[in-house]
Amino acid sequence: MSAQRLSTERPVPRWAVVTARAIPFVVLPQSLWRLPFAFGFTMGMVEPNAPAMPEWAPYYVFGLSLLSEGLALLSFGLVRGWGEVVPAWLPLIGGKRVPPFAAIVPAAVGGLALTVLWGGQLPARFHLLGLSRVGFANGWWDALATVCSSPLTLWGPMLLAVTFAYYQRRCRPATAALTA
Repeated sequence: MSAQRLSTERPVPRWAVVTARAIPFVVLPQSLWRLPFAFGFTMGMVEPNAPAMPEWAPYYVFGLSLLSEGLALLSFGLVRGWGEVVPAWLPLIGGKRVPPFAAIVPAAVGGLALTVLWGGQLPARFHLLGLSRVGFANGWWDALATVCSSPLTLWGPMLLAVTFAYYQRRCRPATAALTA
């Protein structure tokens, strides 16, 4: 992929483009897994004392899935020109350069938060560190839950990697970015 096609000042490493493109697909299984809960389907979860879902729960579940995917799609800004110059169609700020740290800081904080948030999933899967998971009616539901939620453990590290590539491209001298 050429730098011209991405419309960035300096070439974006191919691995960073591939990683940014993969992030929404890493988030998608969990977003889809959540949707049946909006209709009261428990997806095989066994919670004997679970309270009834409030009437606003379907909106929350749909909103959370949409928000998750929207945030995942923002990773494209770290490998595209609109992450360096605000699109011209935006009022007041359109056409202005994006200060590098205005993208780096939220992306790095988000990547770290996601790593901490979802990093406990693997120890919980194996009941390590005193963590446990929700019970399931059978092994098939448990396996499906694991397949749908495990990719989220990659979201934070992938975002941090793409953020580092953005930092190298925007904040380091051209020769240092090419040799690093």
